[in-house]
Amino acid sequence: MKVAVLSPVAWRTPPRHYGPWEQIASNLTEGLVKKGIEVTLFATGDSQTAGKLDAVITKGYEEDRSLDAKVVECLHISNLMEKAGSFDLIHNHFDFLPLSYSGLIQTPVVTTIHGFSSEKIIPVYKKYNNTGHYVSISNSDRHPDLHYAATVYNGLNKEEFSFNEHPEDYLLFFGRIHPHKGTSEAIRIALQSKKKLLIAGIVQDEGYFKREVEPYLNDQIIFLGSKGPKERNELLGKASALLHPISFDEPFGLSVAEAMLCGTPVIAFNRGSMPELIQDQVTGFLVSNEQQAIRAVDQLHHLERRACRDWSVSKFSTEKMVEDYLKLYQKILRV
Repeated sequence: MKVAVLSPVAWRTPPRHYGPWEQIASNLTEGLVKKGIEVTLFATGDSQTAGKLDAVITKGYEEDRSLDAKVVECLHISNLMEKAGSFDLIHNHFDFLPLSYSGLIQTPVVTTIHGFSSEKIIPVYKKYNNTGHYVSISNSDRHPDLHYAATVYNGLNKEEFSFNEHPEDYLLFFGRIHPHKGTSEAIRIALQSKKKLLIAGIVQDEGYFKREVEPYLNDQIIFLGSKGPKERNELLGKASALLHPISFDEPFGLSVAEAMLCGTPVIAFNRGSMPELIQDQVTGFLVSNEQQAIRAVDQLHHLERRACRDWSVSKFSTEKMVEDYLKLYQKILRV
């Protein structure tokens, strides 16, 4: 089986810091290679893979601002599509744009839908409803107008996350600094719980950071900036809990699965995919508001950190994801 994996080109695959779609494209590629599948990863030239790498640009457009994003995307996608006949299957992690080529090629295209930026992109997905093979990353993120071949949860390399049974006494916010992710809510929860809060992530909304985060920074509320894989593992593993007070219906939430891989429970607002990721009162707490989150902080000692690790390994490992995708590939190719 020859498979092409199409990764985005905003960041390197795997990403140095931020880049969730690139991370999953990388995890899938490496997992397939370990299974003996011949994989070509279409990504930036500085990407790293045990498979074959095919690239038209050296760096991602978020890391080299001299590049025009749309031009780069067109060159990148067309580079793969013009070679489509060389593959048995194309796995698209690059949203809706590659679908516009799919009617011109014979190779089947699996598209993992990592979320919907808006309802405006739905007509493209609907156009290819009967010829594409759509995969949702959670049952909660399925659009009623689309046909799905499967739900496959994102898979993480469990070896990159160390289990820690003896955490330190701090809470952690790990994610984009943006209103959707709830940084300000996490700050209020920590303050009222009288707990230290460490904040790690890229600042995606500068105005929000200036208004809702920066004024509260002190010895108790500490902003660390963006952190790479090694620091991520340490921060997640040593935290007594991850705070995830989202204000949108999140399709998945990588940091939630990552925290649990370290044995760290998650206190999350009960929206989107959170009920699929978190076992309430076992691997964390699903809450509806800040006051419930504050009460949950006081209940953390009732949870077993080993249960968090075991649950995340069973549901959100690279091995599980690869297994599920291979079943889908075989069904599509009838092998």
